[in-house]
Amino acid sequence: MTDVVNVAQAQAWNSHEGAHWAHHQDRWNAVNEGFDEPLLDASGIVVDHSVLDLGCGSGQTTRRAALRAPRGRLLGLDISATMLAEARARTRLEGVTHAAFFQGDAQVYPLPPASFDRAISRFGVMFFDDPVAAFDNVRQALRPGGRLAFVCPAEPHLNDWVTAVTSLSEVLPVDDFATPGQPGMFSLTSPDLIHRTLTEAGFTDITVNQTQAHGTWGDDPTDAAEFLLGTGPGLHLLSRVDPATQARALTALTDHLRGHVAADGTVRLRGSAWLVTADRPATSPGGT
Repeated sequence: MTDVVNVAQAQAWNSHEGAHWAHHQDRWNAVNEGFDEPLLDASGIVVDHSVLDLGCGSGQTTRRAALRAPRGRLLGLDISATMLAEARARTRLEGVTHAAFFQGDAQVYPLPPASFDRAISRFGVMFFDDPVAAFDNVRQALRPGGRLAFVCPAEPHLNDWVTAVTSLSEVLPVDDFATPGQPGMFSLTSPDLIHRTLTEAGFTDITVNQTQAHGTWGDDPTDAAEFLLGTGPGLHLLSRVDPATQARALTALTDHLRGHVAADGTVRLRGSAWLVTADRPATSPGGT
């Protein structure tokens, strides 16, 4: 892997967190895939576009973008070797031949300049130590007139999985859970911050619109509760209490999730995100 500046994220996504997402890629896609069509529609990908997928994970958005650009080329970039291994395997299995995957930190990865028509990301751009530098690197990789489109989580309280976990306040130490404004899942919850960051990175014509989708978190409340508490944030909370309290937390979360059971018995939770688009100007000062 090339130079890494987001060291903590590299460590997390190349250990338990990345392994969990890779092993459960179908489950995570069931959680997040409701945002795929809005994202791809906003990106404006056409048949011959070159597309960069930032934080591509196990590659679902890369493959779906490939369907929209059958005569183009796709590059998926992620910091997690484990997730990229799954991306390559699934892409071969699905017969997608014009997509490739590389491991790297998008903040500093040596992307070829002016090489992509579009850059996309589904929940992969919130983890940079220096977001302006990262988005500037992406902007330079776009051709003049190219577009960046991504989704990132909106305010924590608008996401049902967060309110489900924070409902355990009498059982788990959730006071600092899902704190906005620091590198991590909720670093870009402020539309003003998104506008300011992308403007400083040299983008123009910035739009930030709220979009919502329901994702499937489990086959039933118990399954969904076990899955939620088995994620990185869930395990972190459980690690701070004794086994008896962990069992109480699982029971309490299962009870909470009974209020989110769909007609087919699965647990469906609403996710709320910002759908963001921004363009590289057709001409850039100094040619950068």
